[in-house]
Amino acid sequence: MNKPRSTVLSGMILAAAAARLVPHAPNFTPIAAIALFGGAHFADKRLAFGVPLAALLLSDLVLGFYHGMAVVYGSFALIVGLGLWLRSRRTIWPIAGAALVSSLLFFLVTNFGVWVAGSLYPQTLSGLGACYVAAIPFFRNTLGGDLFFSAVLFGGFALAEKRFHSLREPLAKWSASPATH
Repeated sequence: MNKPRSTVLSGMILAAAAARLVPHAPNFTPIAAIALFGGAHFADKRLAFGVPLAALLLSDLVLGFYHGMAVVYGSFALIVGLGLWLRSRRTIWPIAGAALVSSLLFFLVTNFGVWVAGSLYPQTLSGLGACYVAAIPFFRNTLGGDLFFSAVLFGGFALAEKRFHSLREPLAKWSASPATH
């Protein structure tokens, strides 16, 4: 394990989670970007899931617990999984695409959770549709936050890796017999 790399990645994720604690536009948060970033950068899957989830939990301890947390954390874990897929594709377009998919995933999963567990909408297909339609105004800020914070986290760490060699991932070790060279 690359200790400097893990420490910097963890620090960036905690700092991004702290951004939830400062005033911001509704839904303009680093939530999905944190999950995507952690999944894409931690080689150890336990850290890929654990560090972002711990950062979210720490910020929720300050902000307070809320109805539907299990659904939010579940969608967060799915986004970490998307980050694992992104791991070998960390260039601008796959990152932007994954941030967009993360926003859509969060929107679909959490609003479905609101519909299933709540009493605001009838438990019918039209009620589910009404729930999604009512959430559309919040999606713009969700997408904006996910794109912005993904750019900051992925771009910031890419710059740090260029500047500080100790942050780079070790090259994968492979072996081949001398006869194959």
